[in-house]
Order: sequence, then C-alpha cells, then structure tokens
Amino acid sequence: MTAVLIPNDSEFGIDNLPYGVFSTAEAAERVGVRVGDSVVDLAAALGDTIFDTASLNPFMAQGRNRWIDVRRQITELIEADAVPANALHDLGTVNLHMPFEVADYVDFYASEHHARNLGRLFRPDSEPLMPNWKHLPVGYHGRAGTVVVSGTEIIRPSGQRKVPAQSVPDFGPSRRLDIEVEMGFVVGVGTPLGTRINPDQFAEHVFGAVIVNDWSARDIQAWEYVPLGPFLGKSFATSISPWVVPMLALEPARIDTPLQDPRPLPYLREQRSWALDIDIVVEWNGHEVSRPLYSAMYWSPAQMLAHITINGASSRTGDLFASGTVSGPEQEQRGSFIELTWDGTEPIAIGDDNRTFLQDGDEVVITVSAPGSTGRRIGFGEVRGRIVASKSS
Repeated sequence: MTAVLIPNDSEFGIDNLPYGVFSTAEAAERVGVRVGDSVVDLAAALGDTIFDTASLNPFMAQGRNRWIDVRRQITELIEADAVPANALHDLGTVNLHMPFEVADYVDFYASEHHARNLGRLFRPDSEPLMPNWKHLPVGYHGRAGTVVVSGTEIIRPSGQRKVPAQSVPDFGPSRRLDIEVEMGFVVGVGTPLGTRINPDQFAEHVFGAVIVNDWSARDIQAWEYVPLGPFLGKSFATSISPWVVPMLALEPARIDTPLQDPRPLPYLREQRSWALDIDIVVEWNGHEVSRPLYSAMYWSPAQMLAHITINGASSRTGDLFASGTVSGPEQEQRGSFIELTWDGTEPIAIGDDNRTFLQDGDEVVITVSAPGSTGRRIGFGEVRGRIVASKSS
C-alpha cells in the first residue's frame, strides 16, 4: 500500500477528488481520480470493473447513492495511506482523454452582463435584453459530436460571411474567431420522455461540472443566426476540461443567484439555490486578460436543467449543458473577446501586440477554482486550445 502525497497548496485534495479518463504507456483508457499530482486507477484501487472502461458514463448512471459511496471509499483509502501501489500514477506520466460520452449538448445564455453587452453591441437603439430573457433561461441545442477534450487543436472554421458593405455573402475561413468562457454540467441519471426534473432534484441527476470553452466564429454566426439562432458559427468545436468535479465537492461553493425580478414561474423556483461561487482566469498566449465572474450568473444550473425538461424532453446519462458566456459588470470580467474588445473597436494588449480576435497559432487557457470544504480551494484544472489554420478555403 502507498501514501498519496498531497502538497499543502494543492487544489486537488480529498475535498475535491475529480474524475477523469486516463491511459498510460502500458495500459488502455480507464477511469481515475486526481489526488494532488497523482492519478488513482479506480479499477485497481477498488477492484471494481465498472471503472475499467474509457468513459464515466456507466458509473454516472448508477446514481447519487453510488457516487457518495465511491467517494467515501476513495477518501478512506487515501486517509489510511492504503492506495495499492499499482493503482497510483504520477500525473506527468499519463494521457488524459474525454472523460465521458456526450449524449446531448445544450448551451445557455445565462449571464445578464453578457446578454446586455451583446444587446448593446448588436441592437444599440433597442433594449439590450429581449422580452423573454428574465422569464426563462434562453438556450440552444449544440452538436454533441464536436465536444472535445482540453488540448485538442481547434481548426479555424470556414463558412459564409457578410459584412454590411457587401450585397451578397462570400465564403472562407472565419476572420472573427472568439472564445466563450463557460461552465458545463454533466447529467449522470437521466429521465424518460414525458417527465420533468424540478430544480430541487438537481443533485439527484447531475454528477459534476467541467470548464467549457464554446469557440465561436462571430462573422459566420452574425450572418446565419436570424431567425433560428446559432448553428455553424458554434458547432465546429467546444472544448471541455478532462476532470469532472463532482457536485458533491461543490456543496461549499453554493450561493444565491442575484435577485431574480420578476420572480420566476413556479417550475424554476429553488428552495436552495445551486448558484456557485467560482473563480475563473483566462489567458491569451500566456497573458491574463480576464477574470469572469460566475457568481453573477442570473440563472442557476438547476434552473437550466428544469427548463430543459419542462416540456417533457428526456435527459440521458452524459448530457452536457453549459452556462453560456460568463461575464461580470467590469471590463476585466468579460468572458468573450467580442466583449473585451467591444466588437473589435477597442483592441487589447497581448504582449507587444494589440489584438481583437484569434489568429492562427494563438492559445487560450481557462482555469477555474472554487471554495472547498477544508477551507482551501478546489481546482478544475484547465481547458486549453490552440488555433490552427483552416484546412480548406
């Protein structure tokens, strides 16, 4: 048996225990938990073959009581210095993979600050928020097959583009490639068609959370989105972090949403909110450019899930729903480059360059942390993506 070393400043202590899928030079993909700078092979540590697979889906589908029990078992092994030696791997020696199979993907628009900023940019002579915005969590269905794990290169998408001076659109690589800093939530236990999940059932269904970067081609999006909304400008890639932080670990981060006025309809009311106190840092080519404010999000993830299913839509193990761009009231809290540069009219300094949108070779890294139960912070790791040139024109 082996003791697991956890540095004093680690964001991956026993109050975190995020799940992921890893492989080594000697063995194929399987489920592990990160502890400090180590990965614990759960199949080897617990003797349970449900973890000897390349996806968290079978485990997530077992439900909350099972999630609690496995978390207890892992904690006891670590505290007793009883992790089998063959189950322990140095983080630097493993490869990380997609942690779960994405069943469906829904993206929301839950930050009032982001929605108001885009409303001012695109409708300067109108009210920034649409009439429905404060009555329901606005969202759209994305493309599950283009959700990729952190570190996957992002190929610049091509599509139709039209600037106001053009009478007809042209076709080519996006010139206004952007990010959207988001948090994503992963359904563990689904529901059959014709049923609903109320907000207070959230913890029975949602297994954990990940960091999301919803890459966005603003020029393609601007031409295509009327009247049905985002499509090709969004569906080419969405990056997620390799570690899924359990909602069980995020209990200490729960806070109230901002005042919701008007009061939401009954199906969106929570007895205790699942809004979260989460810190986010965005780096562009190694330079910090933003600290988006998740605590300012208007709609909570529990309200989002309730809205997804209120019409009787089924939910499935592996469903991913994202918060939409996280932005705060200050410029340095904006979670997209279209906001940070005010639609490209106010470039920001990236080293010696003044920049607006992403160029080929640029890399964006988003890191996230939250309060933990021991008084120190727990980490989500990072979501990282580098832009490469379009493969065709």
